[in-house]
Amino acid sequence: MANRITSLFNIKYPIIQAGMIWNSGWRLASAASNSGILGLIGAGSMYPDVLREHIQKCKAATDKPFGVNVPMLYPNIEEIMDIIVAEDVKIVFTSAGNPKTWTKWLQDRGIIVVHVVSSVKFALKAQDAGVDAIVAEGFEAGGHNGRDETTTLTLIPMVKEHLQIPLIAAGGIATGKAMLACMVLGADAVQVGSRFVASEESSAHQSFKQVVVDAKEGDTQLTLKELAPVRLIKNKFYNEIQALYKTGPTPEQLKELLGRARAKRGMFEGDLDDGELEIGQIAGLIHDIKPVSKIVTEMVTEFEEAKKRVSRL
Repeated sequence: MANRITSLFNIKYPIIQAGMIWNSGWRLASAASNSGILGLIGAGSMYPDVLREHIQKCKAATDKPFGVNVPMLYPNIEEIMDIIVAEDVKIVFTSAGNPKTWTKWLQDRGIIVVHVVSSVKFALKAQDAGVDAIVAEGFEAGGHNGRDETTTLTLIPMVKEHLQIPLIAAGGIATGKAMLACMVLGADAVQVGSRFVASEESSAHQSFKQVVVDAKEGDTQLTLKELAPVRLIKNKFYNEIQALYKTGPTPEQLKELLGRARAKRGMFEGDLDDGELEIGQIAGLIHDIKPVSKIVTEMVTEFEEAKKRVSRL
């Protein structure tokens, strides 16, 4: 399965475990890397000192490549980047910001930079900024999302049409069949988030993992577009958002309802009523909680079997 992405990251399989807030600490990232894919620590939910601890623990748990996902609009960004360099992390995925801000700075320090986008427009801006690869994420994905609501099935070939650098597909991918479909559409690899939330090594609360497993088609919704679009499980908090929308709220009123630490309360602490339960539409196809190694093995096996079936058509 060697290609541009496996060569770029020095990994066995072209699969990236997404760096998700409150879900992807060092245990998940190291387990992913030890399984032959690229593990990512999600820095978005970590204070700088906590991130440093997770990087050090990940290093101790794996001798394989791993990276850090950094939402660039978060506070303490300078301190976070300094820690990444000081701890000798070699791969950084950036998101939620202008890729020109940090790409060259990181690359000058020997770091591979990948930027996450949700549209052709931003993919081209990232390519112009000099990033080494791009993640194009369809709006099926969980968590914070693009405003254009472009699906993975249409986004990947649209981005591929204009791209010279490696392309990683994300959004609604949890199986080997979906992986093959994305690669047929032009992706060099896939980034998988929701499936790894429901893993034994995920740092998500067990109650949240069970909600993901129990989710059915239609149980997630993209909302709060006036602030930053986010896909989440419908629960008491979601119903409060919908009730507020009926009053024609201002962005300030939406912010007041959202408050602080909703995502931590839901995904990390297990408050299934008042927490923000971020997950992708693909949760409807996730039926169990497994070790990362088994998830990877099943994805790769299904990919190879699907590839053989397609070749016989």
